[in-house]
Amino acid sequence: RQALFHYRKVSAKKNSSQPHRAALILARGGSKGIPLKNIKNLAGVPLIAWVLRAALDSEAVDSVWVSTDHDEIERVARVWGAKVHRRSPKVSKDSSSSLETIQEFIRLRPEVDIVCHIQATSPCLHPHHIREALQMITEQGCDYVFSVVRRHQFRWEEVDKKEGKNPRSLNIDVAHRPRRQDWPGELYENGSFYFSTRKALENGLKQLGKIAYYEMLPEYSVDIDVDIDWPVAEQRVLRFGYFGREEKAVVSLFLCKLSGCLTNGQIFTSVSGEDHVAINARDVAGIQMLQRENIEVILMSSVNEPLSRGLLEKVAQLAGCGLWFGELLNGFEVEWLIKKKKLRWDEVAFMGSESEDREILSQVGLNGVPCDSPVANLIAAKYTCQRPAGNGAVHEFAEYILMLKKKSLLPVHQEHIDRANF
Repeated sequence: RQALFHYRKVSAKKNSSQPHRAALILARGGSKGIPLKNIKNLAGVPLIAWVLRAALDSEAVDSVWVSTDHDEIERVARVWGAKVHRRSPKVSKDSSSSLETIQEFIRLRPEVDIVCHIQATSPCLHPHHIREALQMITEQGCDYVFSVVRRHQFRWEEVDKKEGKNPRSLNIDVAHRPRRQDWPGELYENGSFYFSTRKALENGLKQLGKIAYYEMLPEYSVDIDVDIDWPVAEQRVLRFGYFGREEKAVVSLFLCKLSGCLTNGQIFTSVSGEDHVAINARDVAGIQMLQRENIEVILMSSVNEPLSRGLLEKVAQLAGCGLWFGELLNGFEVEWLIKKKKLRWDEVAFMGSESEDREILSQVGLNGVPCDSPVANLIAAKYTCQRPAGNGAVHEFAEYILMLKKKSLLPVHQEHIDRANF
């Protein structure tokens, strides 16, 4: 299984006869539009993590790096399995170019032969995009490869309205305007990635030999920098993003910590000395949603829980699901439960909140954490809720589980846009 604090390390061993291929994501801390945009959660995952996951799973690169000048971006990058290049102040200015930053990186990394510069703002990138584009350099001899998307947009000349001049059409005959299906369209850079050889970068990209473009389907061409706002981007990513190697695993069992997930951990004591806890009706509805889809839900609690067993059983009864008490609530105990139910780890979803939950979170097929949980900053959670514990986090994660289940049952390519009949 993967390490507790990391999503996945690059496992491929570099063959000494092969060029060293490094994936590099530039993530400066001084974003002007959205503060710390690169690590802002998009559909439950830090924005930069979507491309890190694709790069790490591509098995086409020998190392995955994040170049940053910010401590928090560095922390997130390391949690998700990347190495970190701390860029110098010289290339961390608003005026610094990507080329200058990459040139500094290769000066300090003499082993790197090919740089796969991937934009953090392209969260619909998939591993096969990286593999296929990289082959254009390693197998076809290209020096520079960049990603493009095909668009069917008619362009017009910009004019000064004060002059009263008519604009000219740049790519159509107005008298014979073509139908979309009769016109192949034009290619535009989509900003997902730029791959190049070390020599090309050292020459400042001025003396390029063989250049090629890699065409991506429009559904994968999401660039948050320019053409889409955050809520719309989230819906696009949920439909077309890459969710990891376990994406096709269907959850059969949902294990949820009672304290810190279903409740916010607070205990209220009445004047008569009775303990009380609060649960959110939306979280109960989320549990019921899973049950209607034949996903068993079990609340987990420790025998050392400060709440009485009777109160915990009452909460489970109100939630309409089972309750399981563990001695230590560790991976060994959960594995016993999974085997008893004749399931595999990848068929289990788990929501935890404390640092001691890391072992279980790292082993299940799907994990989630409330946004205010202590463990949220320690692991690469596959889903970090926008809602806090005891206030809708369980319902939010339940919706995510069902969305992935629906996605896994769709036939291959069913979600692709039919460009011929669009």
